[in-house]
Amino acid sequence: MKPKPLHRRRPVWRGELALLAAVIINSFAVVLMLYSGAGISAISSVPYAFSDVFPQLSLGTWTYLFQGLLILSLMILRKRFVVEYLFSFVVGFVFSELMDLHELWISILPTGLGWQIFYFLLSYFLIAVGIALSNRCDLPIIPTDLFPRELSDILEIGYPKVKIAFDVICLAVTAGLTFFCLGHLDGLGMGTILAAFTTGKAVGLVGEYLDKRVRFLSILTQRRIDRIKGVRHENKSL
Repeated sequence: MKPKPLHRRRPVWRGELALLAAVIINSFAVVLMLYSGAGISAISSVPYAFSDVFPQLSLGTWTYLFQGLLILSLMILRKRFVVEYLFSFVVGFVFSELMDLHELWISILPTGLGWQIFYFLLSYFLIAVGIALSNRCDLPIIPTDLFPRELSDILEIGYPKVKIAFDVICLAVTAGLTFFCLGHLDGLGMGTILAAFTTGKAVGLVGEYLDKRVRFLSILTQRRIDRIKGVRHENKSL
């Protein structure tokens, strides 16, 4: 008996559950990285800078506004209206609200140098896992995760390179905004810089690990499969 192809033996994970897990994981990880004292994650550094300079709005609200700008930028680059991007905007809103929720209780966690190092390493790992899940759930995802993935497709450049460039640009904007408006750098630490230059690669490694072991199937995946089957059936009928 011939062995079944590897992809047929891999278990199927629902994309909807993967997206839910990614939103919960990343919203917590971003706040945890900031709590570690190593600096905020690159993808949230710009909203953090604005919340620092203009504290009238919360970090979650600024994150929501920043995500809206990313969605608008993608539509301009695509030169068309993309409905899926609007759903991504909704996911981003949930993500932003969860960030504000995590900020309310995160201070109960113990502090100290050892804990801070642990929090940074854990948050770094969780962010990589969350983004890898987002990129494979086959559903509209958080705009800050969607932007580098879609830009990679538009520019036809490898995802890790685009992700690293995006993170570095976010850091540059954050540095400029806090320095010129507050007179000092804020929100940026060694952890932020390290994560910015390595997260893209880490996401790629986690993604490769997942691809070898599981498949993701969402309601959109099934609809696409049914649509392709329908087209093939019509072609055969002709």
